[in-house]
Amino acid sequence: MKLVFASNYFNHHQKPLSDAFYSLLGDDYAFIETAAMEEERVKLGWGGIEKPSYVKQNYTDESSAEACQTLIDNADIVIHGSAPYNLLLPRLEQGKITFKYSERKYKNGCPFYKLPRHFLINNKKYRRYKNFYILCASAYTSADYKKTLTFMDKAYRWGYFTEVKEYDPEKLIEKKRPASILWVARLIELKHPEAAVEVAKRLKADGYSFEMNLIGNGELEDRMKSLIKEYDLDDSVHMLGSMPPEKVREHMEKSEIFLFNSDKREGWGAVANESMNSCCAVVASHAIGCVPFLIEDGVNGFIYKDGNIDDLYSKVKFLLDNPEERKEIAFNAYFTMKNEWNAENAAKKFIEQAQKILAGEEISFIHEKGVCSKAEYLKDNWIYKK
Repeated sequence: MKLVFASNYFNHHQKPLSDAFYSLLGDDYAFIETAAMEEERVKLGWGGIEKPSYVKQNYTDESSAEACQTLIDNADIVIHGSAPYNLLLPRLEQGKITFKYSERKYKNGCPFYKLPRHFLINNKKYRRYKNFYILCASAYTSADYKKTLTFMDKAYRWGYFTEVKEYDPEKLIEKKRPASILWVARLIELKHPEAAVEVAKRLKADGYSFEMNLIGNGELEDRMKSLIKEYDLDDSVHMLGSMPPEKVREHMEKSEIFLFNSDKREGWGAVANESMNSCCAVVASHAIGCVPFLIEDGVNGFIYKDGNIDDLYSKVKFLLDNPEERKEIAFNAYFTMKNEWNAENAAKKFIEQAQKILAGEEISFIHEKGVCSKAEYLKDNWIYKK
């Protein structure tokens, strides 16, 4: 089976999955880059990885572009990420099997009056092609496309598959700094760093001794520094700036609790994968794309209602008050990554599913749960109906 993954650029989030595909398929796998990485991403340390031989670039010259187009046209299966749609047209017109790799479509919502236009657009681009499927890199992707009757019963649970490190989880948990809380993201509005600072304010007011580290930089940096000073948190809350991914993982390995406060504009949220793999007890907003897929509330993490600081604080407080339960949650988080949500498992399950489709079998979903199982329709307000 020849498989091509076309996306904007190759990075540390794409490498584990691509390596897994290459391990299974050898030279029948190729990753096609369609753009140079943005300078902002390079400065964050995203560009410092060596590109394997399976990575091809279609933007360097005309000859490379033609060679990459031939790979796409002739592949048995193509996964289409953040790459130009027109690269797919020849194979789609021939009825060849293609998977769109997508976060949610309507991160900012979609007014009802715009849906007819989107219906027409999606019909032209997706719905009219029988062999077009979608890999949902958000628990909300399927429901977003359902608004225009697109990818109905063709949506699979998917995501981003970061490196899963092997630890002795019990030893790692025991070595973590007591009452250590970590927050990692760009300091921008959709990430809501102020929620972490508000939690710290309440913890201090309630007499807790703790350490909170915020990693990242961005437009809200000065505001966060002002809040920390205003709330007299300088002794407990530390802003560490941005750092390369490997240094972030080191902080995760030392932290007991990980806060993930983004709103619905967070497509997936790979820091959830990384922090769970690092045996952190994660407390995450229900609106984040990865959360309903990765976290079972109270079992391998906690889910709080997006924007509800009371709910967020109560779950952080519970973890601090109940060390044994916190350790169990961290332990379960680690094995969620090790046993299910990892690149090797994703590649294996995807190839099994793709081969069934290639064989023309009527089975739409061969995996009952986890990666590559059916992505059910999940509304934004699901947590309020629990």
